[in-house]
Amino acid sequence: MNSLNDLVLPSGKMLVGGDWRDALSGETIPVENPANGEIFAQLAAGGAEDIDLAVKAARAAFESPGWSKMRPIDRSRLLEQVALKLEAHAEELALIDSFDNGKPKHLAMMVDVPSAVEVFRYMAGWCTKIYGKTLSVSGDGRQYHAYTLRQPVGVVGQIVPWNYPLPMAAWKVASALAAGCTVVLKPSEVASLSTLRMAELILEAGVPPGVVNVVTGYGETVGEALITHPDIDKIAFTGSTNVGKHILRSSANDLRRVSLELGGKSPTIIMPDADLEKAIPDAAMAIFFNSGQTCFAGSRLLCHESIYDTVIAGINEVAKNLPIGPGQDPATMIGPVVNKKQRDRIQSYIEIGRQEGAEVISPNVPLPEQGYYVRPTILSGVTAESRVFNEEIFGPVLAATKFSTEEEAIKLANSSCYGLGANLYCKDMKTSHRMAAALQAGTVWINTYFVVDAAMPFGGFKESGIGREVGDEGVLMYTESKSVCALLDD
Repeated sequence: MNSLNDLVLPSGKMLVGGDWRDALSGETIPVENPANGEIFAQLAAGGAEDIDLAVKAARAAFESPGWSKMRPIDRSRLLEQVALKLEAHAEELALIDSFDNGKPKHLAMMVDVPSAVEVFRYMAGWCTKIYGKTLSVSGDGRQYHAYTLRQPVGVVGQIVPWNYPLPMAAWKVASALAAGCTVVLKPSEVASLSTLRMAELILEAGVPPGVVNVVTGYGETVGEALITHPDIDKIAFTGSTNVGKHILRSSANDLRRVSLELGGKSPTIIMPDADLEKAIPDAAMAIFFNSGQTCFAGSRLLCHESIYDTVIAGINEVAKNLPIGPGQDPATMIGPVVNKKQRDRIQSYIEIGRQEGAEVISPNVPLPEQGYYVRPTILSGVTAESRVFNEEIFGPVLAATKFSTEEEAIKLANSSCYGLGANLYCKDMKTSHRMAAALQAGTVWINTYFVVDAAMPFGGFKESGIGREVGDEGVLMYTESKSVCALLDD
């Protein structure tokens, strides 16, 4: 299964209240294959009226006994059924994303689809384990029975990005459903097809109509209507920091609940005692995997001065051996970036790095004649003040600099306004854990990278976001805590 002829693509219609429908406006969005620029599908271009219908459907489902009174064990079975459906259609889902956003199909099979399956399976277990606690209150000396309840926050608006469309949608939907919420999901207009296919499978699994709704469209129309709709109880967003700030400002009008997973400029720190046979290929793939289009990509290399030249040469050697091509080719390791706009933005940052005095190191390998490709690139010798060291490029571009002491490495790592992830390579465990505690990042990986698990909360410090995805913290983000206090004395 490697061609469009092998696929029955989703219709491109929106899911509202269990029905598949066109946008009320009748407008559509063309879907482009970034490997060759060809249009191969159409999406409904929703608007505010479509969002209103979806929110009403989600509210009706939330208040219906069929969902609100469903036994937790039965909700758990539904999520497990979704996991089984996704698992059964793994190759199809991976191929959809390889056409939709350019990622290599075999890597989507390794990462994207298993992540989606596992989060539904993990959250299925949480359905029966959301509970409060009894409280020993002092009060006025009389006898009280006090306890807390964890209740679903309600109707949730969810917005997910184009770089990992399937797992990002699965993370949000599975967590919300485990808590008992209903959702209106807006996928990126750049890559919506795998999310729509997931929604088809969710219905097939038996999730009641209206519990999951999907409205496709542009951010300035559908996204804006969703974040400002008066009957949305919470917004969960993954995407750019600028949009996250806009959502947060908008939420202040009625103190709407918000969780945000935003941008990053994550460091890969290589200490002088690091195992370079592991650290060098890991540092390369931490930035070049998915063509650098990963929010927690290791886009800043902080390397001890004693091994800096060796590490740079090693990363460049890895880059030379990463095949570049369309996502359907099983040999491809570097697929196209998502569109022309993204390619041009990345190329402009490479030129900015050159103008700022960085040495531009990139393998002289041919690129496909069609499509939006960027060679893996190292910007060596950047300064802590440079734009390429501080701004998120979101492409296969590594900004590299030296340090001489542990304290300097920590200072450089923490100098960013972001704090999503950090990779640390160091054999000495005392040093490793001391540095992990000092690094301002939501996740610190020691002698590894990109280990993301449904059981491990994920999110960022500083401008990388608010709240956590998945894990226990992720599911509880979709609940409200209520205290109850009953007088027992007459």
